[in-house]
Amino acid sequence: MEALAWMSEKKKNGKVLCKACSQRCVLDIGEIGKCGIRKVKEDGNLYLTVYGLAASYNVDPVEKKPLFHFLPNTPIFSLGTVGCNFCCKFCQNWEISQHPQTHNGEVFGVPLMPETIVNICKTNNIPSIAYTYNEPVVFFEYAYDTMKLAKENGMKNVFVSSGYETKEALETLAPYLDAMNIDLKAFTDDFYKNISCARLKPVLKTIEHAKELGIWIELTTLIIPGENDSEEELRQAAKWIASLDRNIPWHLSRFFPAYKMTDHPPTPIETIKKAYEIAKEEGLNYVYVGNFDDEDRESTYCPNCGYRVIDRRGHIGQFVINHLDDGKCPKCGTEIPGIWK
Repeated sequence: MEALAWMSEKKKNGKVLCKACSQRCVLDIGEIGKCGIRKVKEDGNLYLTVYGLAASYNVDPVEKKPLFHFLPNTPIFSLGTVGCNFCCKFCQNWEISQHPQTHNGEVFGVPLMPETIVNICKTNNIPSIAYTYNEPVVFFEYAYDTMKLAKENGMKNVFVSSGYETKEALETLAPYLDAMNIDLKAFTDDFYKNISCARLKPVLKTIEHAKELGIWIELTTLIIPGENDSEEELRQAAKWIASLDRNIPWHLSRFFPAYKMTDHPPTPIETIKKAYEIAKEEGLNYVYVGNFDDEDRESTYCPNCGYRVIDRRGHIGQFVINHLDDGKCPKCGTEIPGIWK
């Protein structure tokens, strides 16, 4: 169904400025935003065309988001719609994220209203909801209504995002948003422009602003051979993250060929391990690898005494043992940052 996209502003010239993401599309009647799902109709108002329409939904282990410092070993209800404000050539979910843009605004999905989502979670004792699969800020109003209702019912909310939220959108979401996993896709503007149809600076601003707002943050970088895997770039990214907060978890994931980048080989595991070492050298306390099994580099260690406080083995979320004592290392008492209950 359609719903008024109120995260917007009418301009004096009759056009509408969408304020959901940093693309900040200015649209005339009949025009659709870059995301493919925010459209100005004949009445001159902006509408979200996928309200209550989930293109994908599932119950996942929270570790799959990935979130390693957020309610470990619990299920999370995950949903997304069609549409996206990026055009990543390596997108694994391109069949839903790029569908409206390549089909003249056509949308699809299963009716799933906020009340239904929250009721499913309550009935099945699911403590949190993730807005994911595509970029959640593009279905802002749908997410907002669901998040508000979830919070009223004692649940937590998570955005798995590319980090292109506007200041206005993020501040509106913040009272209901507990955690974000933000894709730091690369650390060069060229990568963002040529591969993702975006820019680096707004992403960095979102990460900084989310931290200022008290939202728990974890970052993910998909390391792609020949694109964002140089030691220099990885070290620059690690330095920047460390300058913001050494305790921000950074997930370094292995790339596999997908969508428009099937000509690229999978990332060598040694490249991921090298990136892990670079991040540790630059002072990051919580670095993780992804998209291949590595018990040592997927587990969490106390930065003070080195004790393994959370064991993760096998496929993500398959085998997790949380040794934390009220969020603290059971051996030395050091507080491990995160949301543990």
